[in-house]
Amino acid sequence: MDLTALFKMTYGLYVVSAEAEGQKAGCIINTATQVTAEPPRMMVAVHKDNVTTGVIQRAGAFTVTALDMTADMPYIGNFGFRTSANFDKFEKYGCETSAVGSPYSPEHVCAVYACKLIDTVDVGTHYLFIGDVVDAQKLSDEEPLTYSYYHSTLKGKTPPKASSYQG
Repeated sequence: MDLTALFKMTYGLYVVSAEAEGQKAGCIINTATQVTAEPPRMMVAVHKDNVTTGVIQRAGAFTVTALDMTADMPYIGNFGFRTSANFDKFEKYGCETSAVGSPYSPEHVCAVYACKLIDTVDVGTHYLFIGDVVDAQKLSDEEPLTYSYYHSTLKGKTPPKASSYQG
């Protein structure tokens, strides 16, 4: 089997975030999608070992931001290659609060989606968090950042906790 065939699937880059009991957490993901239109629902895949996973579970809500083409490697590194366990990922890039009470950074973002958690599916290394979209806002006219652009132009790497990681 040629697992590199999976690299031909299209993805965006997103930050998923939540806040519970005073703890803010967020991480970069490449698996976020609308799953139904009526009612509007989204699904995100988050590695079980991420701090963000536990915070989403405790909060019962999450917010997704779609990164745009202005996002650079320092921004991606801030949210993707550090842990929320001992680092405030929102300090450097600003912090707003979504309709579900989750923090999000509006910088380098073209859209934001606030979701109430309605189901969790265990898929092995990751959980799929499914949420009702209670608010969605277009924040800019910039084009969304694709995972392909991240790899080919920004020369970004796939971290071991990413759903598309192939060691």
